[in-house]
Amino acid sequence: MRLSGLEGVVYVLPALAFLALVLLVPLGMTAGLSLTSWDGLGPIKWVGLSNYTALISDPIVVTAMGNAVVMTVFTLAIPIVIGLATAIVLSRITRRLRTLWRTLLFLPAVIAPVVVAVGWRLVYEPTTGLLNSLLRALGLSSLAKPWLGDFSLALPATGIVATWMEYGLVMVLFLAGIQRISPELFDAAKVDGAGIAGEVRHVTIPGLRYELLVAIVVTLIDSFRNFALIFNLTRGGPGNATVVPVLEVYRRGILHGRVGSASAIGITISVVLVLLVLGVLWFARRRDADEGSA
Repeated sequence: MRLSGLEGVVYVLPALAFLALVLLVPLGMTAGLSLTSWDGLGPIKWVGLSNYTALISDPIVVTAMGNAVVMTVFTLAIPIVIGLATAIVLSRITRRLRTLWRTLLFLPAVIAPVVVAVGWRLVYEPTTGLLNSLLRALGLSSLAKPWLGDFSLALPATGIVATWMEYGLVMVLFLAGIQRISPELFDAAKVDGAGIAGEVRHVTIPGLRYELLVAIVVTLIDSFRNFALIFNLTRGGPGNATVVPVLEVYRRGILHGRVGSASAIGITISVVLVLLVLGVLWFARRRDADEGSA
């Protein structure tokens, strides 16, 4: 049954109303609060854009944004590389083994971040943790460190956990994409004398352009909203070594009663994330247009 234009609007109106209720209304309220000074209980004072101008020179916010950029490497770049390599390997083994390994390797992506954080805290524990115990057993005691308590190591250690959580989803996306590519393309590459590297470069990666786009967008969003893992793993410490923008929103809005400043950070994160995603989509569309006209 085909719907007319008006009937189609009426049909989707409940969904649009629900979307506005749960997404647009809170976003609008947050934008409004970002222009005020409010402790969550007392009177609200209008301050205009001062919350936003203060963020530019706020050292904690600058540190949090820098940490978010670093975490993007661990939640986007490294998982994509590992996920692609793993998907290529799994696509070349038997179906039964592929199903088994795909399930095992995908498990980190579905475990709750709280559980992951608790487990990895036990791994990183300085005295009895699995990692340091293993290093000592191998005679590498000099490499044993307080991984989550060291100012220079805490962020990379947290990033490794984020990579462990993200690569499984990317792997599944790429594996599904590889199975969608026509086997004739791989056969043609072999006839032309292309080795594994040639197949990956000329067949696999071009055939995964849409899966790669989805992976970039999803992992990019995850890199900016990775609150639960960091909160339960380090609380942003030591000091502010692992603080990220979403954690600073929690600190200011819930713990310190600086709702206006917290809202300004939240809106800034949203704008930056939307611009990054739109940039990725624009680049992908531009590249498709260039290839179509070639």
